[in-house]
Amino acid sequence: MEPRSLRDYLRQKAVAMSAAAEARPSPGEWRETVSATCVADDLTGVRKLRIRDSQMVSDSGPAFGGWGLGPSSPELLCGVISTCLAHTYEIGAATLGIPVQRIEVRVTAENNDAGFVGIETEDPPVPFNIEANVSVVAPDASPAEVEALHAYAERCPLTNLIRTANPVTVIRL
Repeated sequence: MEPRSLRDYLRQKAVAMSAAAEARPSPGEWRETVSATCVADDLTGVRKLRIRDSQMVSDSGPAFGGWGLGPSSPELLCGVISTCLAHTYEIGAATLGIPVQRIEVRVTAENNDAGFVGIETEDPPVPFNIEANVSVVAPDASPAEVEALHAYAERCPLTNLIRTANPVTVIRL
């Protein structure tokens, strides 16, 4: 039996997306509230992050008083951008019928926490110089198809969230 591949997944994804669009033709039917809850409540200071039924921890490195037990918040940001961008490539490949074997997205950013410890810096107080390096392996696709896929991926919602201002309301409970 031939091993299952990303191509098989993309064919199945195209069918599932088409069926979902037929079942919910109104844009309002697609609106959802998503959430994540983070709790820090013990001696480790580790942030326990719960999203639906998944849980992971976030921590800073020892140089910043952490234990290095999980990714830092800026690292999680890079991870979120990379997963959303890779998923947008998958959606594009499935929608456009482009035979893709592999998608790899590596996101890097500069980060400087000096301001949190009272050291002045000219660097911004947020991750900056964010760069996504994307590799698409699609030997059976034409260069035009691969270019169309890259153009489609410009729609990535979380990449665009970072590119544009979007207010976050902090409600004190």
